[in-house]
Amino acid sequence: MRFRTFLASTAIAVTLTGLATAPADAGVRHGGGYLALGDSVAFGYRPGAVTPVSDYLNAANFRGYAENYAALRGLRVANASCPGETTGSMLKAGAQSNGCENSVGSPVGYRTTFPLHVTYAGTQIDYATRYLRTHQDTKLVTLNIGANDMFVCQATTPDQCTGPDFQAALNRMSRNVATILGAVRAHYRGDVVLMSYYSLDYRDPAQVKQVQAIDAALTQVTRRYHGKIADGFTAFRLASLRTGGDPCAAGLLIKLPTGGCDVHPTAAGHRVLTAALAWAVVSGNEG
Repeated sequence: MRFRTFLASTAIAVTLTGLATAPADAGVRHGGGYLALGDSVAFGYRPGAVTPVSDYLNAANFRGYAENYAALRGLRVANASCPGETTGSMLKAGAQSNGCENSVGSPVGYRTTFPLHVTYAGTQIDYATRYLRTHQDTKLVTLNIGANDMFVCQATTPDQCTGPDFQAALNRMSRNVATILGAVRAHYRGDVVLMSYYSLDYRDPAQVKQVQAIDAALTQVTRRYHGKIADGFTAFRLASLRTGGDPCAAGLLIKLPTGGCDVHPTAAGHRVLTAALAWAVVSGNEG
């Protein structure tokens, strides 16, 4: 196990280092379009506790793994992600989100107040299908979605999304992701990569088990649509080994002035996710 961990750690490090010097035709070809879909992780969001309000007025102030990978590969990224997006709100306007177009108990969301990386009317999946129809040179589509479904479930169920409610939320998420990927595949046959979620604390067995259940459900659906998996879960775990499995202490999550960390990655965390994405593209691990 320790030998396999060393190999995986080395692979991620080599991938990230090699991206800067690899020839343009390695993996995804140099040039062309890259469509990034998802939630606040894909957006590159930073919380208000560490971000001036003025930064939210220009989405270019937020950069994550999508922008990193696009820059390294010379791709034109169209990042349609929205902080707080759920699988339901990605598909249906007005559906419950966790802060994209609305929040639990509030009609206000990020998109109703601040600009996204790209401007569009309607849902994120509407934008995605329009983009894919009109950009025949698209080389990559990534998807990072599902965690907000669980946050909404926690806020709206009596048992805070444990037991049957958690499984029901997983089932809804899986059905919605199947619809999302089906819509993408109706217009695009190239690389589709799902970015799996990382744990906020690999020392917490209960939290790890929940994240693994979410990732397993997402992976199962993605493979049905011949997608690849960027293993964000393992990438963060390996990058947290030196701190005993604590991504916050490892500098992968944004530290808060009040102590502890936010759920969103730092620039270092996004570099780790970029490496996971790069490895997924070149490894050909599709279902």
